[in-house]
Amino acid sequence: MSIRHGLLALLERGPRYGSQLRTEFESRTGSTWPLNVGQVYTTLSRLERDGMVTQDGEDDAGHTLYSITEDGRAELSSWFETPVDRSNPPRDELAIKLAMAVGAPGVDIRAVIQSQRSHTLKAMQDYTRLKARALAEVPADRDEVAWLLVVEQLIFQAEAEARWLDHCESRLVRLAAAAATEPASGSASGTAKRSGAAHATGARPRIRR
Repeated sequence: MSIRHGLLALLERGPRYGSQLRTEFESRTGSTWPLNVGQVYTTLSRLERDGMVTQDGEDDAGHTLYSITEDGRAELSSWFETPVDRSNPPRDELAIKLAMAVGAPGVDIRAVIQSQRSHTLKAMQDYTRLKARALAEVPADRDEVAWLLVVEQLIFQAEAEARWLDHCESRLVRLAAAAATEPASGSASGTAKRSGAAHATGARPRIRR
């Protein structure tokens, strides 16, 4: 998440001070990615160092105001025009967990999948209720429209995760079925494959006597 670009976008609407930027950022995103004031001021300091914002006096309460510069506007315009890079995706804890669970002794990976699916579906239901409340009335301003876009993205993301979990479980079932139908007199490599499939599905490999 680019906090710096989010702050630049808010500053393009006019001078703001730190806690005001935090409040507006959280309002625009529905507090999905909360910020603390220290994080905001640290980012503002770096933007000022890079010539993208400048201090612009104080308001009546003595808060230091910040304004976007021409360099800041150019950076913001470039951010809006450039697609988000997907060539180096961020680490996904769930994908890593399932990858590590495959073949891990004593781990019932199907139980892991089922537990995560229940959690994901509950989250999707919660997001859907938030969307229904947001649509109960026509969005009154840009902040409400922005929050609606964010919550819909969360719904789509949860839906995709649930489908992926279904796919993972189906693949493990097919793997176990394929291992079970291999000839009992198979080679050593076949035995190793059956053992690996059993670990992946949480089943115990058969011991030949």
